Formats: sequence, C-alpha cells, structure tokens
Amino acid sequence: MVEAKEKITVSFTVNGGDVEIQVAPEMALVDMLRDGLLLKGAKRSCDMQVCGACTVLVDGVPVSSCTVPAFEVRGKSVTTIEGLAADDRLAGLTDAFIDNAAIQCGFCTPGMVLAAKSLLDSNPDPSEDEIKDYMRGNICRCTGYKKIVEAIREAADKAVQA
Repeated sequence: MVEAKEKITVSFTVNGGDVEIQVAPEMALVDMLRDGLLLKGAKRSCDMQVCGACTVLVDGVPVSSCTVPAFEVRGKSVTTIEGLAADDRLAGLTDAFIDNAAIQCGFCTPGMVLAAKSLLDSNPDPSEDEIKDYMRGNICRCTGYKKIVEAIREAADKAVQA
C-alpha cells in the first residue's frame, strides 16, 4: 500500500501578491505556477534546466522552474511573465522584441523576456557579448538569436536614453 505524502505549505510572493498554497513535496515550481496558480507563462519543455522555456525570476534571479522544488520559494519573491504586465521596462522590452521580429512561435518568449529583464536590471547597458553570455540558458528554435540580441540591445539603448 502506498502511503499519501503530506503536503507542504508554501508562503511566498508571486507577481507582487502574497500567496499560500499546499504542494506535494516533489512538486516542481513550474507545476505549482501552472497548475496551482494558473500562471501559464512558464512552459514545461526539457525538464533538465537547459532550454529556458520555464524561466521565472526568484528574488530577481532567473531560474529554471522545472528543476526547482516548489517549496524552495518559501519566503521569496517570484516573478512570472504575467507579473510584468504593468512594468514600464516590460513595455520597452516587449516592444523591442516585436519591433525586431524576435518573436516567432512564442514558446520561448516568456523565458527570454524574463531573462532579458534580469540582465537589464543588473546591467542596464550590456555589450552584445554580455547579452549573448547572459541569454545562453534560453533556447529559441525559431529566430536564430540575432533578432533576440538586437531586441535586448535596443531595449537597453532606449532605457539608457530615457
């Protein structure tokens, strides 16, 4: 007979709001966000921390939510793509992605935007090489990266000029 595992209470902030949710000990952060909180921006893809489709920010740092146990965000702040909707920097970043044709199928876009936001928050004026290095954990099978790098560079230029 298989014994039911006890649930863990996870209290944290997501997109600026306080949340308390019960999760199974083995639940991944991506599953808690998608299934428990109905935040569908982070996508499950590789389950190995190599593609970036599940990227979210935990205390401002990009993480692969497919490999982070949900309980590890207790007391932390999680930002998903849905939480950036009111952020002025997001508007510039998403506009730059659109203007530079850095979005095609859109599967990787939430993770790309969140990683780019984290980069620009920590380095408002990155070089092309710094952008490429920072974004290396996010895979896009459609755009070939050139347009993504150009979009991030444009967003940085506009933010520096503002």
